[in-house]
Amino acid sequence: METDGLIDRTTRRISTILERLSFIAPLVTRLTLGLAFVQAGQGKWRHFGDTVDYFGALGIPLPAANAAFIASLELVGGAFLLAGLLTRLMSAGLISTMVVALMTAERSSFLGSWLPSGQLSPTDVTAYTFLVLLLWLLFFGAGKVSLDALVFRKAPVGSRSAA
Repeated sequence: METDGLIDRTTRRISTILERLSFIAPLVTRLTLGLAFVQAGQGKWRHFGDTVDYFGALGIPLPAANAAFIASLELVGGAFLLAGLLTRLMSAGLISTMVVALMTAERSSFLGSWLPSGQLSPTDVTAYTFLVLLLWLLFFGAGKVSLDALVFRKAPVGSRSAA
């Protein structure tokens, strides 16, 4: 029975430590994705003509307008993810870009990655990996170390004024 007590104490201690460090996962996820999207958005703007041509070749309607929209969304959305501001909203917008990427540019790689004979796994397809991480941020938020946590901090019940 002594072992059961030791296991319980150890489990509680580990849980406490992990709870205190839980800010790390959303922070690292936001920083990684944010930087990647800022860089992708900058690249699309730097090579705007090539981006428009590529979108056109993929069959995306209004390629110039969509290229400008996506480049801006990636640049601004990435910057907001870095800051942890409006994380859920930005994640939702960026999720839509990853879905379009998976349906167009990454379609054959993505579909093939699920086949037993495929040479890639789904996590080798960047758009899919980003989609999964963005979904996590959408559902669980920016975490404790973010502007979202600072700006949208919930006031304790009963402390709100009637005004």
